[in-house]
Amino acid sequence: MPDSPISATPYEVLGVSATASHDELRRAYRRLLRETHPDTGGNTARFVAVQVAWERIGNPDVRAAYDRGRPVGADTDTTTSSTWAPRAGSRQQDTRPRARSYGHPGGWRRERYLSLMREWVGRGEPLDDPYDPALVRSAPREIRHILADALAEEATARVLSALGIGYTVWHDVAAGAPEEKIDHIVLGPTGLFAILSEDYGQPVTLRRGEITGDRRPLHELGLSAKVIARATRAKFTALVIVLPDDALGEALTVLGSIRGAATIVARQSQLSALLRNGIPGARVVGGNELFDVRTRLQAAIRFV
Repeated sequence: MPDSPISATPYEVLGVSATASHDELRRAYRRLLRETHPDTGGNTARFVAVQVAWERIGNPDVRAAYDRGRPVGADTDTTTSSTWAPRAGSRQQDTRPRARSYGHPGGWRRERYLSLMREWVGRGEPLDDPYDPALVRSAPREIRHILADALAEEATARVLSALGIGYTVWHDVAAGAPEEKIDHIVLGPTGLFAILSEDYGQPVTLRRGEITGDRRPLHELGLSAKVIARATRAKFTALVIVLPDDALGEALTVLGSIRGAATIVARQSQLSALLRNGIPGARVVGGNELFDVRTRLQAAIRFV
C-alpha cells in the first residue's frame, strides 16, 4: 500500500496501466531501471521509487494482494483493510500529563472526504468501506488529497498532544469563510503558533518564501492567522507548515516572516523540538501573560 492516499501508485511510477500484463510490467521496470540508474546519470530518488514499485506489484501474488488493498498474509476475515480509516480509541499507556487540547483534528476534512466520495461513487450506490485502498486509489486526486491532509492533521495532533501540560492546542479553528481554517493553534512558553498540516504525496520545493505549486499555503495561513489575531488581540510568533519527513530536503527552513510572524516549513519529526525550543531570538511567554493570552483565545476561538 502507498504511504499516503495521494502518493503515486506503483503503476503510475512504472508508467503502465493497472491492467497491464506481467510482461508489460517487467519491460517497463527494466527500462526505467536503466533510465534512472545513478551510474548512468539517472535520478537516485526515481531509481529507488522504481524499485519500491516493483516490490509492490512485481510478483503476481503480491500484485493481487495490492490490488485488493490487503498486504500479503493479511487475515482474510479482517473487515477493515485500510490503515486510512479513523483510529479506534485506545487506552493511554503514557501516564505523563498531556497538552490541553480542544477541537477534532482532521474531523472537518474527513467529513468532507466522505461527502465527496459518496457523490463520486454515486448517490444510492453501496459504499461499504470508504477507506478501501483500491477505491481510494481510483478516486480523483482532489478527493485523495483531502484524505491525505486529514491523516496529516491527525499525525500532527499526536505530536502536539505529547508536548506536555504547559501547552494548549486548538484544532480545526474557523478563520473567516466557511472553508477557511487553521489546522492547529498552539500556545506555550515559546509563543503562539499557527500550524498547517499538508501532504502533497511527493517532495516539495521552496521558492521566494513559499511552497511552489498552484496554491500559496503560507500566504493563506497568514490570512487566516490575521483573522484570529484580530479577534483575540494576540500576536503569532510563527506560521508553520508541517510536511511528511520525506517531502523536505532540509529538516526545517525559516523562509521569512508575515506581519512579524516567522514563516517556517518543517518536517513532522522536527515539530516537537521547534515548539519546545522556540524561534531563536523570540521572547519567552509565561506567567500572567500566558494565562491572559490563553483566556482570550479560549473565549474567541470557534471550530469549523
